[in-house]
Amino acid sequence: MVSHAKYCELNFAKVDIDRKKRRGHAEAVYCPGKTREHIKKISEEILKEKQDLLLTRLDKATYLYLRKTFPKLQYNPAAKIAYLKLSKHAPKKGVIVVVCAGTSDIPVAEEAVVTSELMGSRVERLYDVGVAGVHRIMNNIAILNKADVIIVVAGMEGALASLVSGLVKCPVVAVPTSCGYGASFGGLSALLTMLNSCSPGVSVVNIDNGYGAGYFASLINK
Repeated sequence: MVSHAKYCELNFAKVDIDRKKRRGHAEAVYCPGKTREHIKKISEEILKEKQDLLLTRLDKATYLYLRKTFPKLQYNPAAKIAYLKLSKHAPKKGVIVVVCAGTSDIPVAEEAVVTSELMGSRVERLYDVGVAGVHRIMNNIAILNKADVIIVVAGMEGALASLVSGLVKCPVVAVPTSCGYGASFGGLSALLTMLNSCSPGVSVVNIDNGYGAGYFASLINK
């Protein structure tokens, strides 16, 4: 292992240990495609720098393998995300409300929740309030109105983000998911709907990118 001013050279990876200083938060590790040993070594370098560890899209078997080395590592099975918080962020005054259209969208929503919380935000959940039963979201306007940022996670046609944005004054971060039947094209339909929202104040991240939504919402909340 060779340390450089901006990153740690592991030959198979260049761990961006400077990112926390540069951007305020440590590098997250996207796990698919990496071996268990690679994930372990990358994690060791991040923790050696006393930085928060966030492992996204991590399967439970690999989590159990890693916990032997990092016994304090926690795991959210819905989001398939593991985390170990070392830093003590000053609690942000604002609240992020994570809204999802259907139960099938919860894994992506939970990824946004864990990311936001790890970055020091207070988070509230509002799940299964899609437009197929619009009274469900209308009965929870009070929760939406106290939010400083709202993350809306939706598959199918993705209309929920526009509906929520039209009801509130805070920024909305929209997350299209790959949930849906054939013509949803793996989330493309929801993505295009969100990009074409007629309600101003909606920002859109990539399909199933709960991590990106949680990160962006926390930056706004900061």
